[in-house]
Amino acid sequence: MSLETPPVLVAEDVYKSVRFGSEPLEILKGISLRINPGETLAIVGSSGSGKTTLLGLLAGLDVPSRGRVLLHGQDLSALDEERRAELRARLVGFVFQNFQLLPSLTALENVMLPLELKGEVEAESQARQFLERVGLGHRQSHFPRQLSGGEQQRVALARAFACRPQILFADEPTGNLDSATGSRVIELLFELNREYATTLVLVTHDEHLAQRCGRSVRIEAGQLHHEAEL
Repeated sequence: MSLETPPVLVAEDVYKSVRFGSEPLEILKGISLRINPGETLAIVGSSGSGKTTLLGLLAGLDVPSRGRVLLHGQDLSALDEERRAELRARLVGFVFQNFQLLPSLTALENVMLPLELKGEVEAESQARQFLERVGLGHRQSHFPRQLSGGEQQRVALARAFACRPQILFADEPTGNLDSATGSRVIELLFELNREYATTLVLVTHDEHLAQRCGRSVRIEAGQLHHEAEL
C-alpha cells in the first residue's frame, strides 16, 4: 500500500479581516486550499480580489484572522514572527512585481545576501553561478538602477532560486514589464522551476500566464469560486 505524499501547503477555512475606520473589512472569506509538492498553481483574480492577501498568508508574511495555514505541516499562526521568518528562510523564495532589489547592492550582492543570511560558505560562487544561469554573468557588478526592468527581474529570479526553495511565491512577476520582456522572464521562471522541482504558487490577473500552470484557482471578492485543471 503506497502512502499519499502530504501537501506542502494547506489553507483551512481561512478568513482575513482588517479595520477600515470603525468597521471590519473582510478581505478573505473561508478559503480552503491544498498544494502538493512540485505542483504549479496560479491564483487568478482582478485587482482588489484578495489574491495578494492570500499569497501573503500562504507565505507566512501575515496570519489569518480565522482558520489556519500549514506550511510543511507547521501551523503558521502558532509561530511568532521570528520563527515564521526562520521557516520562510529555509523553505520559501519570492519573486515580486517590483523586483524588491536593494538599490545600494550590486546584482551579485543582491543574490548573495539571502545565501549569506543562511550561512552558506560558498555564497559568492553560488550567486555567480545563478547570475550566469539567468544570462547576467556580465552584469554582476551593476547596481539595480543600471539594469533594465527585465534584467532586474532576472536578478530577482537568481536570488530566489539560489536558495533552493521548496516553494516559490511569485506575485505578478511580469506586472512591470512589457509583453516581450515579460514573456522571456516567464520562460526562464518555468525553466528554473522545472530544473529545481520547486512548488510554484503564482498570483496573476493574466489568464494566459495562468494557463502555463498545472492548476488554477480563481478568487473573486475574497472567495474561491472554482478550480481548473489546465
